[in-house]
Amino acid sequence: MGLDTVSNPHDKFFKEAFSQQEVVQDFLRYYLPADVVALLDLTSLMLLKDSFVDEELREHFSDLLYQVTLQNGDEAHIYVLFEHKSYPEPYTAMPVLRYMVKIWDYICRQGGSLTTIFPVVLYHGTAKWVRPPNFQAMMEVPEPLKPYVPEFRYWLCDLSQYADNDLQGAALLQVGLLMLKYIFRDELTERLPEIAALLRTLYMKQPGLGYIEAVLRYLVSAAGGRLDPEVIQATLAETFEVGGDMMGTLAQQWLERGKQEGLQQGLQQGLQQGKQEGKQEGLHYGFVTKARDDVLAVLGLRFGALPVEIMQALNRLDDVERLTVLLKQAVLADSVQEFAAHLNEVV
Repeated sequence: MGLDTVSNPHDKFFKEAFSQQEVVQDFLRYYLPADVVALLDLTSLMLLKDSFVDEELREHFSDLLYQVTLQNGDEAHIYVLFEHKSYPEPYTAMPVLRYMVKIWDYICRQGGSLTTIFPVVLYHGTAKWVRPPNFQAMMEVPEPLKPYVPEFRYWLCDLSQYADNDLQGAALLQVGLLMLKYIFRDELTERLPEIAALLRTLYMKQPGLGYIEAVLRYLVSAAGGRLDPEVIQATLAETFEVGGDMMGTLAQQWLERGKQEGLQQGLQQGLQQGKQEGKQEGLHYGFVTKARDDVLAVLGLRFGALPVEIMQALNRLDDVERLTVLLKQAVLADSVQEFAAHLNEVV
């Protein structure tokens, strides 16, 4: 799946950042368990172009697949599967397992031997990730049946659990992680000078300018409603003392492109919603309606009449998994305001 087919700005930036080999080498070196890193020859890292996401799931999921050999020189490979999430999903292990099976199936059809896959989930939302990162935790399995139910873990990197000074790696990786960490947070404006200072170290380097462009486009397309482009320009003008008018002109072009991407994203979402409404005839529509009705029923019982903004936001949701997450929040939230905060994170 090419970058130009990714309509979600978070997916697009994730793919742009983590398609850089040096970014992934740094990430694996600093964030994976040390005993796992010790097995890997990171100089052999290679991005595979195949995507194993179902066509109908590409609106909500993305993946990146890397191949790396072992330090001992064995011909066997470890496949490092990256998946990123911007909100907590109770069934994350399910699509990860689906990707893994598809990869193994592809290898078998090519006449190869099965090899290890190390699944990595990078989470950058604001809500707390509470689900254990293993498959069997999704269900209650009696002890005698556990040997017959798949059991595996994915490696969860929850950026909300890292202080800024604990984010390691070169500037390329640090910028990417800071952007993902703060894109949903009000502190983004405060962190902008720090991000710009890191970007300055990339200026006039390869792939520095392209990376700076990706960051600025992501800022405007994903956080345009909370971050004034003039603030971005002022921060860049203060930080980039070199480059003069050329840097200012480039920044203006990139910011404008980000605005256009944001508008295009809105249009694509509208078109996608139209397609989904057509598909929602029958079983899928029944599941979505039932899930939405359950959320509304719990909220009504607990808090009475709901604000119209919440009703409208729920009516716009047509994703069963997100509605399932919201049903749990409807039960646990102490107030309708707390539920609205969770709702804003998944809409």
